[in-house]
Formats: sequence, structure tokens, C-alpha cells
Amino acid sequence: MAIIVDENTRVLVQGITGHQGSFHTGEMIKFGANVVAGVTPGKGGQEVHGVPVYDTVEEAMEMEPNATMIAVPAPYVKDAAFEALYNGIKVLHILTEGVPFHDSMEIVSYAKTKGAVIVGPNGPGIASPFKAKVGIMPNSIFAEGFVGVASRSGTLTYEIVNALTQNNIGQSTVIGLGGDPIVGLSFVDVLHMFEQDEQTKAVVLVGEIGGTAEEDAAEYIKREVSKPVVAYIAGRTAPPGKRMGHAGAIITRGMGTAESKIRAFEEAGVPVAKFPTDVPNLLQNIL
Repeated sequence: MAIIVDENTRVLVQGITGHQGSFHTGEMIKFGANVVAGVTPGKGGQEVHGVPVYDTVEEAMEMEPNATMIAVPAPYVKDAAFEALYNGIKVLHILTEGVPFHDSMEIVSYAKTKGAVIVGPNGPGIASPFKAKVGIMPNSIFAEGFVGVASRSGTLTYEIVNALTQNNIGQSTVIGLGGDPIVGLSFVDVLHMFEQDEQTKAVVLVGEIGGTAEEDAAEYIKREVSKPVVAYIAGRTAPPGKRMGHAGAIITRGMGTAESKIRAFEEAGVPVAKFPTDVPNLLQNIL
């Protein structure tokens, strides 16, 4: 098993003829993902890495995709997402960063009415080794196993997953939630899925300063999660009131600090790693 994407996932790439879309289509195929179609208006009839290109999502639905990676410029993300949702696609990874705030709100709201999952915006996507990948995570870092990973940071996702693999700890599903203030999935959403997933035996949460996602997760873990959880929080040395990397990583009025997040996790019985490379040892200690 896995969560959200698996061997039955059929991937569409919106913006497939662009540099990002084309390159990562090839990488998803190498990973083992079943990329069945791409969309770029005006480029219908072409092929990218052997994948047929269509002018619209409606036309591409003849290939029966059920997930999409959206790799189009920020002003066009809302149109692309709405087109996918309208045509019944249930998993949308929005790679693009800088999506207008209100566009993201409308996308997430519309997705809920369609029973669809939004991964992102501004995140590396989702991968279940070696069943499916929708996104841009590097292929070489993964090993199949039993640890679920959810992260607010793309680069730290790679570093921690690679550290797990090097310590012979494989992953069930790895999700990059996205670094924008408005994203489709929270830690709580993903914890609920991992709790229900038979393959996942433990969970790693990779948080960062800003917002209250980690504090909310800690409260949820106390009430609802029976599986071991380990965490890492980025931004311990960030000065107050500064955005550090992500648009969502801003501390305001004493909320969202690394200290408050670490304290919340520790009170929930979740060990917090001081360095990303400490995560495998913490996992091995609690398993």
C-alpha cells in the first residue's frame, strides 16, 4: 500500500513541453511512474519522451489520467488546476511557486468540492517508491520501505530521505506539502492517511518556522496517532519577523517559532532531531 499515489496512478503533465515539464516527465518515467499524457495549448500532436501531447485536458482524458503535475507559469496555474478538477482528476501536484494567494485559496476550495487532493503549490510533489511519482524529487534518494515522510521543505525532504535510505530505512510515501501560506494538505491530513496505511509503520515530519501546522500536528498526534513519529524543525536561528526561504515561513507575534514547535512535539512524545542526519538514529531508537 501507499497513500495518494501508487501503481495505479496515471499521470498527466500540464505544461509538458516547457523545460521543467519536459525534464521531469523523463525523470518520472525513469522512476517507474506511468506518465500517460501531457497538455500544452497549441502543441497538440507532439510527443515528449514518447508521451502524447494534447491541447486540452478534456482531450487528454482519453488516456484516462487520474493525477496531474502542473508546471505552468504562476498566472496560469488557477486555469490549469480548474481544468484538471473539472475533468475529474483527483490528485493535483502544483509545482509552480508564486501562485497568487487568492488563486490558491480558490483552487483548494474547488478541490474540496470535487473530493480531490492538492499537493503544493510550491513543493516537490509526492512519491511512493517505486510505484509512482508525481513531481520533481530526485530518483536516486529513495528506497521502498515502511516510513512515511511529510515535509514543508523540498531540499530538506531530499536530505532526510537520502539519510534514511543510506541507513537502510525505506519509505512508503514521501510528500512535499509546499512552502506557500496556502497549500492543499496539512500535516494533520497526512498523519490521518499514514495512520490508516498498512505499509506505513512510522512517520517523519519535517517542519519549519511560520504558521501553526506543527503545533496542530502535535495535538492531533496526542489524540489520534498510534504509530511512532519523529520530527525535524528548520529555522531555529531565524530572527523574528523574517521570512526564511518560504512565503509561509514567517514568525508573527511570537507564534510559529522553532521553539514553540519543538516544545509542542516533545509534549506529544515526538522526538525532535537537532540535525537532519539525526533522524535515522531517532527512528531506530523508537522502533
